[in-house]
Amino acid sequence: MKIKEQCIHEYGFVRLIDIMGSDEDIADAARVSYGKGTRTASDNRNLIRYLVRHKHTSPLEMVEVKFHLKLPIFIMRQLVRHRTASLNEYSGRYSIMSDDFYEPSDDYIKPQSQTNKQGRDGELSEVWKQSYKQKIHQTITKAKVAYKFLIGNESTSGGLSRELARTVLPVSNYTECYWKIDLHNFFHFCRLRMDSHAQQEIQDYAKVMFEMVKPEVPITTEAFEDYSLNSKSLSRMENDVLQYALKCFPDIKQFIKQLKDSEDIQFDMTSREWKELEEKIDK
Repeated sequence: MKIKEQCIHEYGFVRLIDIMGSDEDIADAARVSYGKGTRTASDNRNLIRYLVRHKHTSPLEMVEVKFHLKLPIFIMRQLVRHRTASLNEYSGRYSIMSDDFYEPSDDYIKPQSQTNKQGRDGELSEVWKQSYKQKIHQTITKAKVAYKFLIGNESTSGGLSRELARTVLPVSNYTECYWKIDLHNFFHFCRLRMDSHAQQEIQDYAKVMFEMVKPEVPITTEAFEDYSLNSKSLSRMENDVLQYALKCFPDIKQFIKQLKDSEDIQFDMTSREWKELEEKIDK
């Protein structure tokens, strides 16, 4: 396949290096007991949507995606939390670390959220925004100077070992890695890291990664969007509230069932999905 690449922020990038498998491979893996046979694209679509809807995810693991990423270390730390991935990272012991550092743009500089301990929210005055931006830049510059001093001049003897010199570098320093993961766990990564509650910088990476993979497995990514990414689950208590409301107002339940035959609006649901919906509201 042709390598896809897109720049992220000032110095970062996402490259989709390779993808192993396709929608057809997922469908074939799911029906392995029956042999490949002669199946149409619509058969594959219905099967894959059923698999994703009912969380039969093993066949999705037949597809793998591989990326080459350049990203700040603080984003890399979030990436490695997805432990089902295989990765190999640039080594600061073997090589001199990059001169590139992440500095947030003005629209990313916001105060600590008062309701979310791990996020930002609200707006800063222009004075404070520029003051914080300047302090970040000054700190990074000092770290750059210190690192270059410690590693010394390679044309002469001396200089601290690279594995120790790198200790002065902040987590805004850029690193690179190769990152490979199966499609099921890639979707899990996307659902978490594309969410509005995730840190904005990793959202920027995850959204680009997802859009690169999407045209390679269009049927499966469509199903993921419909049944996971853009869906909502209910807790036991929330479901109790909904069932109580439907019991108190039975006309709502009947109205929902009548929508199946409506000619005014389409919901792109199969007859099987309508039946499953009716079973849910009848519980």
